[in-house]
Amino acid sequence: MRKQLLPFVGAAIVALALPSASHAQNVDIMETAKAAGNFKTFEKAVADAGLTETLKGSGPFTVFLPTDAAFAKLPPGRLAALMKDKSALKEVLLYHVVTGTVTAAHIAKLNGNGKKTAEGADAQIMMMGSDIMINNANVTKADIKASNGIIHIIDAVMLPPGK
Repeated sequence: MRKQLLPFVGAAIVALALPSASHAQNVDIMETAKAAGNFKTFEKAVADAGLTETLKGSGPFTVFLPTDAAFAKLPPGRLAALMKDKSALKEVLLYHVVTGTVTAAHIAKLNGNGKKTAEGADAQIMMMGSDIMINNANVTKADIKASNGIIHIIDAVMLPPGK
């Protein structure tokens, strides 16, 4: 009898540890990034650029969210320079945001066409086989839902044209 209960106990523990879908819908983009733990550079940059309240706003937004490792790939000194130049930092961050909800299914229908970012310039979003790319960045995880939009995790920081 004890052996028969083990699978049920294990399943119950897993179910209790996972957030419910309704809970995930109550967490905004910034809270979702913070909870993940590997977007500290993005969080600091957003705060320094004065965009925290914007990305906590009602949206909906689609954010192509670079990881800390993506920021580490920038050329030496580039991140430090951006963090000192709030205007340029804000432009770079807004280049990672698209107004509205752009899911992976929607990206497949774009056929490589550009999508206007909140910065103002278009970013090329395309499917490469079953993989999603935006400019030079690979989407490593797509369609993470937040209360005010959707997040796609990317492996590179995108710079607006001419930056």
